[in-house]
Amino acid sequence: MSVYDAWNKGEAAAIVAGLAHRDGSALPILHALLDRFGYVDKDIVPVMADALNLSRAEVHGTISFYHDFRSHPPGRHGIKLCRAEACQSRGSAALQAEIKEWLGVDWHGTSSDGAITLEPVFCLGLCAMSGLTPISVISALTHFAQDFVSTPIAPRPNRRVPCRSSRNSTPARRSARPRKP
Repeated sequence: MSVYDAWNKGEAAAIVAGLAHRDGSALPILHALLDRFGYVDKDIVPVMADALNLSRAEVHGTISFYHDFRSHPPGRHGIKLCRAEACQSRGSAALQAEIKEWLGVDWHGTSSDGAITLEPVFCLGLCAMSGLTPISVISALTHFAQDFVSTPIAPRPNRRVPCRSSRNSTPARRSARPRKP
């Protein structure tokens, strides 16, 4: 069962018409469409362009610029994996490869049964809470790499992700200049 309504061009056009009078209404319209249908269908681009007095290229550019606006229906659940440098340095590439293989999809893809959509994110801002392991968000719940130990996602359950915290790292060189009292 989907949490979104099935795409309906008439309802989408009504959303556009209801918000088009506001200044800077392109993003509020796109968010309203995303909230209602889960994605922004390409059929609405000309309708938005006409209502907002923009070119189709400008509307399409806005949709494609922001990662959260997708052009196809999402899965019933979403997995967002952090691809930022901090998580990459802690082994997230291996976790990402395992999850992609398990789902049989690449980034932005939805599993064949329509259950899960895999999305990359470039920082969830939760490094301090993660125990310094890669982070993911599954259906709005935060998970850390160690959470996958007992799930079918990790085919090697005893795998440990190396930790490179500031406590384990080599201290930084001190400046040759003496400190002022």
